[in-house]
Amino acid sequence: MRRTEKILIAATVAGTIAACSSSSDNSDGSDGGGVDGTSEATTGTTTSTTTTGTTTTASTTGTTTGTTTTASTTGTTTGTTTTASTTGTTTGTTTTASVGADAASPDATSGVDASKADAAAHTDSGSSSVNCSATMPSGGTTQTGNNINGTADGLGYGVWSNGSGGSLTTFANAHAFSASWNNGGDFLAHLGLDFNSSQSYTAYGTIAAQFVESKTGTAGGYSSIGMYGWMQNPCIEWYIVDDSFQTMPTQRSSVTATIDGGTYYLISNTTTGSGGNDCGGSASSWTQMWSVRSTARTCGTITVSDHFAAWQKQGWNLGKLTSVHINVEVGGGTGSIDFPIADVTTTSN
Repeated sequence: MRRTEKILIAATVAGTIAACSSSSDNSDGSDGGGVDGTSEATTGTTTSTTTTGTTTTASTTGTTTGTTTTASTTGTTTGTTTTASTTGTTTGTTTTASVGADAASPDATSGVDASKADAAAHTDSGSSSVNCSATMPSGGTTQTGNNINGTADGLGYGVWSNGSGGSLTTFANAHAFSASWNNGGDFLAHLGLDFNSSQSYTAYGTIAAQFVESKTGTAGGYSSIGMYGWMQNPCIEWYIVDDSFQTMPTQRSSVTATIDGGTYYLISNTTTGSGGNDCGGSASSWTQMWSVRSTARTCGTITVSDHFAAWQKQGWNLGKLTSVHINVEVGGGTGSIDFPIADVTTTSN
């Protein structure tokens, strides 16, 4: 969860990493990574077109649902990009190979820790539509600060900031949240499922998130709206970026996968962020994995397990799942975001 900005050195095979993404936080109270890449020059508000149709996902288990295209590569290119406030060092390579198809077998360890019962019980069929015209529920509980964690209606939530903080509003009877910020530092807010880090993602069947969001204001030099979480053994900090206050895509690579009807750039790098991680004190550096959508969207279904399968198809070593959260992160500015729908589900315990 603690997360500050870092330097990203990524191999861009037949493509260029373009801009900056973000880091995030997670609900168990540990601080996460930072931002890798270069901040977009644009610092104003970018308004994304809202999808008015419905998005559906097939009920699959650990299988990429879309077709995958990749660029063949020879050689490796290295380069250095910097963020507005960089405190860590990042190195990494982008690998090319076909994406999609088979995922790994479930981890031999079975069962879910009783303290994570909410994650196991909160399941659906894996095929559903999203009401992109949804409005925020009434009421709610608002908390303000730099480091906030808790649960609301069966989902974990959190706020982390190294600036002046911000606010988070959650609801006792709705999977929704809103957040606001006015600070010069990193700020993130999130809502989602937490797991006990004992099983591979495939043990949970299809992991999917439904979201609807609208944003206003500014976000400093970088921002990320989408999914965020952690894995352990090995330590992995991961992102799925579907929208940003900056121009999408916030990063590029030569490796792409088609998931949920959109094209995503796949990126992997190593970081030594100064804000700590969710893997314990023994991890001084860890891997970041990214899926960055080529065009922004503010409503839809994100089949998270398909992104995991696409990363694994690259030969990237995934750990045991710790968290899957809908997340917003910004690098400063003054703004707010509403998620009238923010739901994360699994199809298997």
